[in-house]
Amino acid sequence: MSGRPRKGRPVAFAPITPERSKPDPVLGLRFVIEARHGGTVLVDMTGLDPRPLAIAFAGALRRSAALGGPIGAASVIKQYVQVYRHFFAWLGDDAPEVTGVNDLRAVHIDGFASALERRGMGAIHRHITVGKVINTLRAIEADRPDRIAPDLHERLRYTLATSAGRSTPRDAYSPFVARALRDAARADIEAMLRRLGADDRTDEGDPVVARARADVEAIIARQGFIVADQPALKRLYFMRMRRGLPISTLIDDLHGRHHLLARDLPALLVLLTLDTGLEPECLKTLTVDCLTNPHAGTVELRYLKRRARGAEHKSMRVRDGGSGTPGGLMRRLIDVTAVAREHLTDDCLWLYHNVGGLRAGIVDPKFQLAAWARRHGIAGDDGKPLHLLLSRLRKTHKALWYTKTEGHMARFAVGHTREVAARHYADLPSLRPLHEAAVADAFRAAVAAAMPTVLPPTAEQALREAPEQVASLMSADTVGPVLDGEQDVWLAACAGFHSSPFAEPGSPCAQPFWGCLDCPNAVITARKLLAILAFLAFVEEQRCSLPASDWAAKFGRVHTRITVQVLPVFSDAVIAEARRQMGSERLYLPPEARA
Repeated sequence: MSGRPRKGRPVAFAPITPERSKPDPVLGLRFVIEARHGGTVLVDMTGLDPRPLAIAFAGALRRSAALGGPIGAASVIKQYVQVYRHFFAWLGDDAPEVTGVNDLRAVHIDGFASALERRGMGAIHRHITVGKVINTLRAIEADRPDRIAPDLHERLRYTLATSAGRSTPRDAYSPFVARALRDAARADIEAMLRRLGADDRTDEGDPVVARARADVEAIIARQGFIVADQPALKRLYFMRMRRGLPISTLIDDLHGRHHLLARDLPALLVLLTLDTGLEPECLKTLTVDCLTNPHAGTVELRYLKRRARGAEHKSMRVRDGGSGTPGGLMRRLIDVTAVAREHLTDDCLWLYHNVGGLRAGIVDPKFQLAAWARRHGIAGDDGKPLHLLLSRLRKTHKALWYTKTEGHMARFAVGHTREVAARHYADLPSLRPLHEAAVADAFRAAVAAAMPTVLPPTAEQALREAPEQVASLMSADTVGPVLDGEQDVWLAACAGFHSSPFAEPGSPCAQPFWGCLDCPNAVITARKLLAILAFLAFVEEQRCSLPASDWAAKFGRVHTRITVQVLPVFSDAVIAEARRQMGSERLYLPPEARA
């Protein structure tokens, strides 16, 4: 054979007609949503049946989570998917005739709600769950009204026929528990700040280990972190193990001099919540530029409140100074996360090292919080291990602030309407003693303000000698006529007949005679005891002729005023002398008393 290539004809291939791709049977049921808050969510609804209904629900969820839609948080998207699973499972068991949106009726919504109730789901939780199905169907109706049956259209106007009722607000932690939490958090944060940037002195005197550690530190500085299977880390690990040096927390010890650690988060969240009262979700979404406009020992803290539709961007002023203040602590956090930010390029305030690398943001810290509380041995008021909730820490801050403002709602309701502040933060079991004391004080103040001036003989004589003592009640030149009887009405002397609190200024008092017992213009001296005792006798006689409710409505208040607040001011001897005079004098009773 020669080495030359063989001659031949070019190979010709028949044209290839690409096959039309078959429709994906799970089209639209597995997709990604870039949530406006909380990152990326992988939605998988491939297990839901019937498939046409699932595709309709998936499309509605996509539209609702789009920019401008009502669903913006990744956590809420996941909640919707979870509710869909429950709803479709119920349909499969109790409504197998439903194959698509067109088959859904009002009875199916009500049936699902009843099933949830039979399972023991509370009214509020049930309202939230059914509400997600209702919202989804409303989104479908907005896109395709023709797919919704008329009776279902009417049913979508409300969530449940019965009220969800009023939620019971979580109570605040007691001051004792709050102090224990604050002390533990401050101790951990101080240790954290000392740790950051500190040198590792456990390998002093061993240059070989020191060089191995320096190699690892260089990798962390260059990459931001080091993983467990990195040769340099393995080499350092075994060197330290052979020499009996600490190795159990080696990775945290190495990264903890450069970054925040996941274990640092609970203490920071606890202290900042107690000091600022920020909602947990708002606190977890703080950004690196959250502080602005420092002034006079305070700084403006800007945060995002996702639930406040149309007014999500909020701000409050917090104390600013050293790391013992909220503003100062956040500045330190911004500083210590700067290195991590070079590697993650994320504006979230919360950048930290966790197993396997650097992380941005806080997703669900309840397990970390529980472990932190256990580690510090913090107990509740019942002596049992504390179940730590950030939402209760917020209530604790509000309760302390309520106490400081002495319940003054205009000052207390910072960041809320007065109605919301009163319902969710002032109406706490831990504040009920304060409420009761405030009500009692207010009642006493109101009673005192409405009381007439009652003068026993000694006080009457002192007033005659120093009339300027009652300058707030009447002028000094009025004292004599009042005490001498020149301005008497039936039960008292009147210091302001034309300045009655019950009439327009300048008008004569139009109250019935016993109105003097509720008037601050009235002055009762021993001279008026005869009339008061006579009226008291008449009032008590009426018990026999009037139903108890009618008597209480007409005379109950004046009876209490006389027996509890007027007569006890006078001595027994003065009252006995007045009663003796009653037996020898016939007193006139005004006709309105018998009306």
